Amino acid sequence: MNYRHAYHAGNFADVVKHIILTRLVLYLQRKEQAFRVIDTHAGIGRYDLKGVEAGKTNEWQNGIGRLLEAKFDPDVAALLSPYLDIVRSENTDGAMRHYPGSPLIVRHLLRRQDRLSALELHPRDAEQLGDLFAGDVQVRVIELDGWLAMGAHLPPKEKRGLVLVDPPFEVAGEFDRLVDSLAKAHKRFSGGTFALWYPVKDRQEVRRFAEALRDTGIPKILRTELMIRAPSAEPRLDGTGMIIVNPPFTLEAELRILFPALSKILTEEKNAGFTVDWVRGEQVDA
Repeated sequence: MNYRHAYHAGNFADVVKHIILTRLVLYLQRKEQAFRVIDTHAGIGRYDLKGVEAGKTNEWQNGIGRLLEAKFDPDVAALLSPYLDIVRSENTDGAMRHYPGSPLIVRHLLRRQDRLSALELHPRDAEQLGDLFAGDVQVRVIELDGWLAMGAHLPPKEKRGLVLVDPPFEVAGEFDRLVDSLAKAHKRFSGGTFALWYPVKDRQEVRRFAEALRDTGIPKILRTELMIRAPSAEPRLDGTGMIIVNPPFTLEAELRILFPALSKILTEEKNAGFTVDWVRGEQVDA
């Protein structure tokens, strides 16, 4: 499955992923101590929704496009507003043209003492990302295979922070690689928060992924999935998932407020469903 960011910027998977990312970074802000975010597959940082790639699919219209037009209950709106404010700040004329990728969303949320390491393997994308953050002393752009960050770049010198792992799923075996890399990284940075994105396409493969995560013995693993379609024999992206290791104690309750509203706005079929549960955790050991 090829999930190159530029073709899918602002789609339902980006929306859910980036809302969770925003909630995680906001929680890190609660302590004065500096933190670092490591984005292992950073992309180019800002996406032109009228450009060649995004313009071919227009997936953003059923993602961020729907969200910006929706009305939400106050509790949901309060949780969404930091993310939506960032998106709007990238489109100050009111027309939806640019969508911020994960490194740009994180940069909007950094305080003066915080840092971002943004890794990107593709040379052209890394160059574009470097240009975006040129002269920014709080952001370090590195042209590097992001999987290597799960070892050599951990733990960060700040000793607290978030590792976002958002691979493109262009080659077979990415689920196994996620599990293996997480197990190694957790040994180096056991107190850090890890957010691992994955596509929900082959349900059996996703179940095996959850079982393999449970077998790592890592004690706190929260699973979130939002489906836009029911299962089908046709190979397609039916949903988006994220694994959060060492999630903030506030996150589960926030997602249980957010996901019913997001499901209502983003799904294409009735009763597609969503999941917020523990692969391993203090409340449930499934």
